[in-house]
Formats: sequence, structure tokens, C-alpha cells
Amino acid sequence: MRSEDMISSFGEIARAKDIDRDTLQLIVEDVMRAMIRKRYGSDEAFEIIFNPEQGDIQILHIREVVANMNLEDPVTEIEVGNAKDIDPDFEVGDEVASELSIADFGRRAVMMGRQTFRQSIRDLEKEKIYEEYSELVGEIVVGEIYQVRRHETLLMHEGTELVLPRSEQIPHDHYRKGNMLRTVVKEVKRDAGSDPQVVVSRTDPIFMERLFEIEVPEIYEGIVEIKEIARIPGDRAKVAVVSHDERVDPVGACVGVKGVRIHAVVRELANENIDVLQWSDDPHELIGRALSPAKPVDVKLNRNAEPPRARVEVVADEVSQAIGKGGVNIRLASQLTGFEIDVYREIPADEEDIDIEEFGDELTEETISKLKRIGCDTGKAVLELSVDELARRAELNRDTAERVLDIIKTEFEEGPGLVQQLERGRFTIQAPSTEADGAAEEAEEEAAGSSVNAENGTAAGADSELVEEVEDVHEETTPSEEGAPEEEKEAEQ
Repeated sequence: MRSEDMISSFGEIARAKDIDRDTLQLIVEDVMRAMIRKRYGSDEAFEIIFNPEQGDIQILHIREVVANMNLEDPVTEIEVGNAKDIDPDFEVGDEVASELSIADFGRRAVMMGRQTFRQSIRDLEKEKIYEEYSELVGEIVVGEIYQVRRHETLLMHEGTELVLPRSEQIPHDHYRKGNMLRTVVKEVKRDAGSDPQVVVSRTDPIFMERLFEIEVPEIYEGIVEIKEIARIPGDRAKVAVVSHDERVDPVGACVGVKGVRIHAVVRELANENIDVLQWSDDPHELIGRALSPAKPVDVKLNRNAEPPRARVEVVADEVSQAIGKGGVNIRLASQLTGFEIDVYREIPADEEDIDIEEFGDELTEETISKLKRIGCDTGKAVLELSVDELARRAELNRDTAERVLDIIKTEFEEGPGLVQQLERGRFTIQAPSTEADGAAEEAEEEAAGSSVNAENGTAAGADSELVEEVEDVHEETTPSEEGAPEEEKEAEQ
């Protein structure tokens, strides 16, 4: 093969791969040196002159002239007798440059050179793809769907294959071959010896942010900034924005006139519901906005917890709104604010409740400690949670969570009777008062109502039926003084 033909084939490949002249020259020189090393074992004594414009290449073998019979390395040295055959003027110590032809390397060497050239081109393409798409990480690209698989969808973008894994697809999205699809470049993977893999996504929050930049000029220009995004892809999302210009309403800018701007984003995201709210540096205010449409009455933060927790109280009618269907609203609010949010119903001052420690005879100390750690320090606070929420937040197994709810629910539905209170040891019964003190006690009972003394205090407000029940129990457990002599007489008879 002539050198012109070989270089011509190299040039065609380079043009097809859009390789510049300097890069082509370096690749050709590397290929030639590989062929030289294959034949001579070393390429130190060779010089390669490549002219890409004319499409020719010249290989010069440069050797030093040594005395006859003193030849040590035939690759770098030549005897003076052989040198004079080339040119009679050569003397010992001179350098002889002889030109080599591509045909001198043989057919196998030429074929190897072609393979080396193609491999160099492929390696160059891999490096080019890796560098190009590494710079595009976080940017939107539009690719054509050319293959839909079970676990992934493949797209073609400017001759490069993009991979959209199943985990990065919006649920209920349907893809057809030949359709154009917007995605965001998530990462570029490169393993040794393999082609770089460009992974794209439609579920990453950055994808939503880039869509807002396209539809909202104020965001693109930096007047409005997206501070945080929380998404459940295909279902719902919350976007917190702030304006750097007091004349611009950040929420209104994102929504647009009659919602035209945000509707464009919603359509691209398979009708995902998007709530846009104004960012606040005050966590109390931010949590209140994030739980919209519910309006918290009180927010208490625990920054020392891991993760940080927030106890939020809302009116009874808004508890379900704060939590959302399937816990979606509270989950998104937690993602957006960085606080694990616990929602509780506001308890009016005149509404009775039971401290969680009062259930110590039926619940273990460890369970009570876990409940108090998540802010459930009263019975009704626990009842505000479902079984799954209680098990997840308090780190209880499902059986224990169900038992806790059953115990507390039973307590509120039936209320503890006197016998149960006596069994629990919560109350004691005083000895009956003397007749002298009876009139005074009756006067006090009429004014303040009957009372039953507890171990650690007094439980006031018992009604007359409760007093009668106490007296009945006392009569059953204490024999009367009058009945004792009669029983003794019967025993004597």
C-alpha cells in the first residue's frame, strides 16, 4: 500500500468524525510509531514528517556511521562501508538518513496501523463525549427516542446515546419511538475500557428548575431565584422562590397571567401539581407557608434533634389538609424546610386530655420515651397519628403501634371507671368521716362537688353517683360493727 492511499483513508475517517488537523497529525504519528516499534523494537532513531494538506507522509531512519566490525545496534548505527554505498562522502561519526516506504513494513503492519488508528479515533471520541456532557450536567437536552426497553429508554442527541433509566422517568409517562423528549443531564459515567454513559433524568428537581428558567424570564435573568424544590414526581411539588427586586412578586412571576407560565411547566411534567410559595429565612414562617393550605397555629422547633424536628399545631379541621392525602403535603413540607414535621391538633384550654405518662401501667418506659421524643406527650396527640405514621416516627413495630393506639383510644372512648382506677392504684378511699364532721363535709360537697383523693393529689369533679359507688365498695369490703356480735352469737349457738 502506498503512503498516499493510507493517509487518504485516514483523512476520510477524520473528516467523518469531525477531527481537526492537529489532532489528526498526532494520531497519525502515533500510528506510524506503533508500526515502527512493531518492526524495529524502538522508534528512537526515526523521524516522521506528515503533511496533512498534501496528504503524504515521510518516514526517515536516522543512524550514526561507525567503523566496520564495530556495529552494536543496527537500529541506531550503520557501518561506514554500508554508508558509503549510499553516499561516498560519509565518514565515521556522520548521520545517515534513509527514507522508509509504507510497503516496507508489510501487509500485517499496515493492517495493524489501520486498527490502531480506528482505536485512537474511538478513544478520542469517548474522551470528547465525556468532556462535552460533563459540562452539560444540570442542563436540558432534547433527544429523539429510538429505543424503549423495560428498564430504560434510549435517546439520541447529536449522535450520542443518552440513557433514561426507569427510576428517572415520571410515573405514567408513555414514550414512543421517534418522539422528541426533554431531559436534564444528571451524570456521565465512565468505566475503564467502556464507552461513557450519559444518564439523563426527568424526576430530578433540577429538571423542574430548568423548565422554570425557560418559561419565566425573571428567573433566567436572576431577578427571581428558586431557593428550594421538593418533588414527588408525577404527583405534587412545592417550589420556594424569592425576589431580589422588591417591585417583583416572585410567586406571581412564576405563575404568570392566568397561570400561563406554570401551566407550561405542568404540561411538560405530566400534569404534576405545583405549589409556588415565597421563601423565608425564618423557619417558623417557612414551615407555615410550606404546610399550605393548612394554617399552623403554633410552631415549635427542636434544632438539636437529628434530623431537626418541628412540632406544628393546627386547628382540628385542618389536620387532614396539613398532612395531605397519603402524607404527601407534610412529606413535601419536610423536604422543603429541612425539618421533620410533626402535626398535632390544637387542644383547646377547656378540653380534657391525659398525660402520656398516665399510661405507664400498660405501656413500657421505652415506648413512652419514644412517644415523648416525637412530641406525643398526651393521649390525644398520639391519636392524631395513623398506625403507619406512629410506627415510622416513633420507631415502633406495627404491632406495638396498633396496641398503643388501641389502649389510648379505649381510654378516651370509655373512660376509666372507679374499679379500674383502684386496680391501677391511682386513687385511694378515705375512711368515712364522723357524724360531727358530716354537716361541714356535706356543705363543702354541695359547693365544690364530690371528690376522690388521688395518690399524688385530688381528682375533683366526681358526681354523686361516683360517691355512692365509693360508699358501696366500702360497705362491701368493711364488715359493720353491728353485724359482728350477731354472727358471734350464731356461732355460739
